[in-house]
Amino acid sequence: MARIVENPDLAFRLARAIVSDIALYNPSKVQEGIKNDNIFELMAEELEEGLEHFRERVSGDLPNRDHLFERAIVDVMILQAGKIESSIW
Repeated sequence: MARIVENPDLAFRLARAIVSDIALYNPSKVQEGIKNDNIFELMAEELEEGLEHFRERVSGDLPNRDHLFERAIVDVMILQAGKIESSIW
């Protein structure tokens, strides 16, 4: 069993890795979600599964634990998709 992460920097790196994997395995969904400004709805199942995995690996005592995962979504999926044509830019 993997050890529980208690360091916020390591937790954020883990969140980014999880979100990167989600984006890597679902590039067409990411593109469609950015283009149509519905990425959170379109990828709800994948993001929820990623968040569950993150919560299993990161201490519940870590302040703002879920916020780290949400930041990773923005950093990895949203900001890096700036080249995709969308009305949100």
